[in-house]
Amino acid sequence: MNETAKRARAAIDVAAVRSNVRALRDRAPRAELMAVVKSDGYGHGAVRCARAAREAGAGWLGTALPEEAFALRAAGDTGRLMCWLWTPGGPWQQAVEQDIDVGVSALWALREVVAAARACGRTARVQLKVDTGLGRNGCPPADWPELTAAARAAEAEGALTVTGVWSHFACADEPGHPSIAAQLDVFHEALKTAETAGLRPEVRHIANTPALLTLPEAHFDLVRTGIGIYGISPSPELGTSQELGLRPAMTLEASLASVKRVPGGHGVSYGHHYTTPGATALALVPLGYADGIPRHASGTGPVLVAGKWRTVAGRIAMDQFVVDLGGDSAEAGDPAVLFGPGDRGEPTAEDWAQVAGTIGYEIVTRIGSRVPRVYVDSGIRSEAEGDSALTGGTA
Repeated sequence: MNETAKRARAAIDVAAVRSNVRALRDRAPRAELMAVVKSDGYGHGAVRCARAAREAGAGWLGTALPEEAFALRAAGDTGRLMCWLWTPGGPWQQAVEQDIDVGVSALWALREVVAAARACGRTARVQLKVDTGLGRNGCPPADWPELTAAARAAEAEGALTVTGVWSHFACADEPGHPSIAAQLDVFHEALKTAETAGLRPEVRHIANTPALLTLPEAHFDLVRTGIGIYGISPSPELGTSQELGLRPAMTLEASLASVKRVPGGHGVSYGHHYTTPGATALALVPLGYADGIPRHASGTGPVLVAGKWRTVAGRIAMDQFVVDLGGDSAEAGDPAVLFGPGDRGEPTAEDWAQVAGTIGYEIVTRIGSRVPRVYVDSGIRSEAEGDSALTGGTA
């Protein structure tokens, strides 16, 4: 392990990723599964997690940005791959040349991808997105007939193939929310319109992780699962990771940088929002908000040190925070576990999300590049990030 890794590391269990993918596939047996590895695999490392997902049978990979998709191709992936967040003037031609499915939500995007396909003499793979009610990207239903007709015309001339029609839920993590049924109705109508236009997509998809878990009627041909493959529950309403049969893949830990005795009444960190109630030992954890530890968790963030849960004492700083050991002892170099699967009594990412007033997605995704990722496979072996190339295709 390098010197930086002695300060802190995020250990990623690729066996957990494979297990989660298999568990999620079992929940949607009639649909293919897309493993979403955007934002560097939700902070876990896109290339290595993509490989694990492929090994577990993920037929598709998904990214938000085209650059994320290009990185997977450069790492050796040759399977089905989609990216969906585009702006005018984007690298359409490169995506076409690399057989990447591109999400198209408007006529301007369709025109740009058609021009790129003509320029390189290849057929683009296009997935048309309809806004069924989320209100972000996606073609408004009023414009959908025009977009589908224009896509069919481009398909007839050989510029593109419409490989998919898709959308995204707004409230699938809130079972029973009225928008869920409403969005499904709009999606069914959009599929009929696409069919009337003459389109015959390979895949139709709207289900994210919570919809995969709770809405079998929304599985269609493909389910897109992001946070679930990393073992994080999409929302407390759906249950904990353990209750959902998922295993968190990331364990975030650091080596204590200092342990010292201080008297009672000693202020701790900026602003002295915490003062020691009596003589005690303070342990310094060398992680801070520059590493992605949420400052909102100052005074509340849980940490396992010396065999017990501790709470962040005072403010979380840029590079470090303090825990009060009370009557217990520890030494510099001892481990501090911020979160993991919970097997050793450590907190989970969901525990941090609760005290920080956010979601588990943000906790793992925001862990920064100063924290090296170290990959383990059920404790049998470990490898530094980038040691293995991505295996292309479906296992």
